[in-house]
Amino acid sequence: MGYVTTKDGVEIFYKDWGPRDAQVIFFHHGWPLSADDWDAQMLFFLANGYRVIAHDRRGHGRSSQVWDGHDMDHYADDVAAVVKQLDVKKAVHVGHSTGGGEVIHYVARHGEERVAKAVLVSAVPPLMVKTEANPGGLPKDVFDGFQSQLAANRAQFYLDIPTGPFYGYNRPGVQASEGVIRNWWRQGMMGSAKAHYDGIVAFSQTDFTEDLKRATVPVLVMHGDDDQIVPYADSAPLSAKLLKNGTLKTYPGFPHGMPTTHADTINKDLLAFVRG
Repeated sequence: MGYVTTKDGVEIFYKDWGPRDAQVIFFHHGWPLSADDWDAQMLFFLANGYRVIAHDRRGHGRSSQVWDGHDMDHYADDVAAVVKQLDVKKAVHVGHSTGGGEVIHYVARHGEERVAKAVLVSAVPPLMVKTEANPGGLPKDVFDGFQSQLAANRAQFYLDIPTGPFYGYNRPGVQASEGVIRNWWRQGMMGSAKAHYDGIVAFSQTDFTEDLKRATVPVLVMHGDDDQIVPYADSAPLSAKLLKNGTLKTYPGFPHGMPTTHADTINKDLLAFVRG
């Protein structure tokens, strides 16, 4: 574990576990979490002989709580700084939710020389907000409401999300895990309210259409069809169609936080894609 200092002076925290000469799996977390959200995947891939890396996005987790730069360009550039300092080559980049947008924007913005494959899990591309060109998106009022709730009572907002829609714990017959809920809250509250407030705009209003079109490496798009955070119909199928070398894998009934709630299934499919 350590820190990388970016060109604008931001300290980005990272974890780097495993043999230096092993295939790298690089994990990108969702909003408003941290590298800790990938514990189940990092331990799994480490046990299977891989080198695993995950960072805390600027303003999140243990990285610097700077007031600016909370946009996809800076997110992608911060990833590039970590990749360069750790001399990562031919990594498989795996991004969940906002992290999926970060992955595809990094690939498009910084090229594929150091990228072998990519995976978008419950990811925000192509575009979350409703526009004339994206009529199936969510109204901007939804995201404005997120910002209002964050500003009014972030601690309660960060309890309501994992208790309800994030993991599908609001669905009939689903058994909630108190530990999972508390861990989500813990990760969220570690970060900066300013970074998270601005991050809502970054993940909802960034259009990744051209990024998806530019990618040529194999990309696996994984999404649950009961995702209450990033609705399935306006995300995964559209992303898969835009990709030159994309594969769509749909999970019936799985929630947004499926890497946690269904780790065994997701890990198995990730491993098959990496090995394939």
